[in-house]
Amino acid sequence: MFTVEHLDSIQARNLLSDLIALLRDSVDNGASVGFLPPLDQHIASDYWADVFRAIEKQSRILLVARHGSTIVGTAQLDLCTRQNGSHRAEVMKLLVHTAWRRQGIGEMLMQAIEQQARHAHRTTLVLDTRAGDPSEKLYRKLGYTCAGIIPQYVHNESGALEATAIFYRLL
Repeated sequence: MFTVEHLDSIQARNLLSDLIALLRDSVDNGASVGFLPPLDQHIASDYWADVFRAIEKQSRILLVARHGSTIVGTAQLDLCTRQNGSHRAEVMKLLVHTAWRRQGIGEMLMQAIEQQARHAHRTTLVLDTRAGDPSEKLYRKLGYTCAGIIPQYVHNESGALEATAIFYRLL
């Protein structure tokens, strides 16, 4: 039914319009992933161009979840490139299209990200999410530990400041 695929930069570039649409859907429907709604097409395009460059430098892994040929979700793993951090990575931009949520896609992407981390010899994963978001429940279910809450960390769409929860998992 759903498949997860690891993309190289050429494959990712060929899916640019789908990736932009997924990011815009997520942001415009309340996801706290670094952008505020309504997400401008050019800002989204510039973001993905940065991701493609990181893939080319082999410092980022991009996964997509598909239902047939439709991109329904994505997740990224940012590999630390500093000498003292070659064992760790940051899970980034877990996105599932609003029309496809609550079907296990997020969990499937997270499991695939962890497989990629192991393959890249990464044993410490970190991530952050807006405190109180539904994603916290998923991360806890998958064995992530909340290291703490940072108050007033992110702006929401109305301009108010909200807390962010920092999670980690030792593989």
